[in-house]
Amino acid sequence: MTVDIRPYESRDWDDICRIHDAARLDELRGAGLLDAYISLADTYENEGLFDDQVWVAEYEGRVAGFIAGSVDQEGGEITWIYVDPARYRRGIGRALVEHFIARAGGPVELEVLDGNAARAFYESLGFVRTATTSGKLAGNEAFTATGHTLVWTPPQP
Repeated sequence: MTVDIRPYESRDWDDICRIHDAARLDELRGAGLLDAYISLADTYENEGLFDDQVWVAEYEGRVAGFIAGSVDQEGGEITWIYVDPARYRRGIGRALVEHFIARAGGPVELEVLDGNAARAFYESLGFVRTATTSGKLAGNEAFTATGHTLVWTPPQP
């Protein structure tokens, strides 16, 4: 099966809410922060989901993941990426990240919570940890979290 990436459309809203809400639980569980869960519908405005570009991945005719962030000639920052847990390990996350990287003219940065199994996935794509910080959890500042900054750098010619 192939993964098709396209720009987000308003008709995708219910799908990305379902995907975020299920996958966010996995993300927070790994970080020991399940009590910090907030649904996408309740956090997307405060966290600026639509401040940047948003793409969705379709797999087997259904929206199966999404990615968002800022990207330009200088590089980019992935601010959101979630894959439907029922479709993990099918190349959807890889297709989303590769789509984003292909549009960046330089390094791409992202943050991952300590304990999130996705860190190994990002590292397998060439992302390298450049910093570890602790502070307020984005989206639910009542909680403290530790996160890692990972950066992908384009290969040198």
